[in-house]
Formats: sequence, C-alpha cells, structure tokens
Amino acid sequence: MSRNRDRNKSSRPTAMDEARNELFGHIHRCGVMQATRDQQEEWMKDTIQFLGERHTALTERELKELANIGMRFCSPVIANTDAASASEPVAQQETAAA
Repeated sequence: MSRNRDRNKSSRPTAMDEARNELFGHIHRCGVMQATRDQQEEWMKDTIQFLGERHTALTERELKELANIGMRFCSPVIANTDAASASEPVAQQETAAA
C-alpha cells in the first residue's frame, strides 16, 4: 500500500534541486575550486544572484542555503592536489636516504 502512495508522489525535482544541480555544474565548469577563498566568495555571490534571477521560486533563505552548500562544495575535506604535492617531498627524502 505504501508503494502506491510513493508512486503517486511527483518525481519532479524542486526549484531548489534544480538550482543546486545547476550550481554544482557551474562550479565544475568554471574551475572555481582552484581559486582563492576571496575569489570563490565573490564568484559565489555573483552566481547566487544569477540563480536567484533564473529560479524566481527560490526564497532568500534558500539562496543563502545554496551559497553555503556551494562554498562547502568548493572546499572539499580531502584536496587531491594538496595530497599529491605533499607526498613528493617524502618520496624525495626516501630516495635520498637509500
């Protein structure tokens, strides 16, 4: 019986879902993850303004939430580039010791 209720729900994404997905796509395409924090904040401000104009159903609260999500997305917990560069001196030290 619960399956029938689930089928009747709309599977259409909300305006927030669409805006979030669009934001993530912009982040990947623009390369903002490699920018400085100040540059990321400026870029995010402009992009959130654009998304607000594009998705008029979003509230100010949702736009702020999008900005927070986007900034967290731009600052991953594990930065692959930092890990690769941090391992280079260790490899050089090991080679020098041998």
